Amino acid sequence: MDTITHGIAGALLAKAIFRGEDMFGSRVDIVGKKTGATLRSSGQGARPASPAGPGQAESGPYGPSLQRIVTWALMLGAIFPDSDVFRDIFSHDRLLVVTWHRSITHSLVLLPIWALLLAALTHWFAKSKDWRLPAGVFRSRIFGVAFVARVIDRWLAKKKEWEAPSFAALSGIYAIGILSHILLDLVTTFGTMIWSPIEWSRPAWDLIFIIDFTLSAILLVPQLVAWVYSDPEKMWPRAMGTWLVFMPVPLVIARIAEAAGAPISAQTSLGVMLVLSIIFLLPAVRRWGLGVRYVAWNRCGFAAALIYVALTFSAHRAALARIHKFAEMDHLQVDAIGALPLPPSLWHWDGLVRGPRGVYELRMDLSDTSASGTDLLAQEHRYYPDAPPNSYIEAAKRLPEVQKVLWFARFPVTRFHKEGEEAVVEIRDVRFAQMRGDRPSFTYRVRFGADGNVLSQGWATR
Repeated sequence: MDTITHGIAGALLAKAIFRGEDMFGSRVDIVGKKTGATLRSSGQGARPASPAGPGQAESGPYGPSLQRIVTWALMLGAIFPDSDVFRDIFSHDRLLVVTWHRSITHSLVLLPIWALLLAALTHWFAKSKDWRLPAGVFRSRIFGVAFVARVIDRWLAKKKEWEAPSFAALSGIYAIGILSHILLDLVTTFGTMIWSPIEWSRPAWDLIFIIDFTLSAILLVPQLVAWVYSDPEKMWPRAMGTWLVFMPVPLVIARIAEAAGAPISAQTSLGVMLVLSIIFLLPAVRRWGLGVRYVAWNRCGFAAALIYVALTFSAHRAALARIHKFAEMDHLQVDAIGALPLPPSLWHWDGLVRGPRGVYELRMDLSDTSASGTDLLAQEHRYYPDAPPNSYIEAAKRLPEVQKVLWFARFPVTRFHKEGEEAVVEIRDVRFAQMRGDRPSFTYRVRFGADGNVLSQGWATR
């Protein structure tokens, strides 16, 4: 799953389960500019409220509230595992994407260690004032910008200890955030090394496409609706603003899905736009959206996400049964078989069968109920044959880099061609759909000279 969706999911978990607050401001508390009084919206409108006590929404002028720290912690925990990509900055190894990504930071074995380390860092940052010294050193090196230095000095001088959850609570929060990331990665097709460093296998549940805009919307929209209807005075500007931003999104998604070979009809796009209009604007009618509790909106989003994942599980079973039937009716010798999601995941699936000499691919639309029984063989499908064995292919497969690629690939296809006196061997994993016709999808290329020596090797980009 993409990192942005992980962060959105973490924030939703915090708000739906732990009553977390908005990350960049109080959700329902409005501090009066003249009187300093606090107003809190309820089902009957806004009413005066007492100053926030420990654990409530109001925060001091120089620190976030406890609930806001909960949201930040769970969100950071949910995106932390993808910090493994920073190793690319210090490495020229092009194969880290298959050998390193989604390994130890995505490990269930090491999850407690990461949770404890993140909790310790957060607890120290919130409670200790010792971090002022490194912050001051950093400030002194800002190229002599005196104004910036004075602002930082003033903030450091007034900074108080933040009211943060206990170390044990923070550890649990970070553990839940990291676990949410691991589970959302497991449901994709890429594979996640959840048992590393004990075992370096890559389990994959093949339920959701690696970038699923439907799931991202289900996770994000309820949080936005909760924010829109948390402030009576800003309700209409917020509602209209979010509605205008989201209106073109279904059209963009339709274009992406078309490029992936799983087009979405114009009627579906218009239907999604209508649903978004209802979600954002209907609660403003007679202002009934203001009467819905903030946590209730987020819990609805969490429940909707669980329902969506359950639906993908059911759809995956149907797609897997269909590709199994295709293989049986075509009398294929099956070495590996799978049903992989395509955008938008719930209806479009990519059935793959790896045989002794190549890979069969059957694109499936589960909404087409007529495609069953003997009709499966009549459907258009593709066959990716392996190139006949030769000395160049054998030499390529002995290379350590190619062996890593073959370890990672679930549906590999070997191709061979000549370019002048040079021989080219390509290993492609058909599991990854080709998004663009002019760019190879997950293909590793080895180029040999006339003397049989390797001239170059690496991921194909064109």
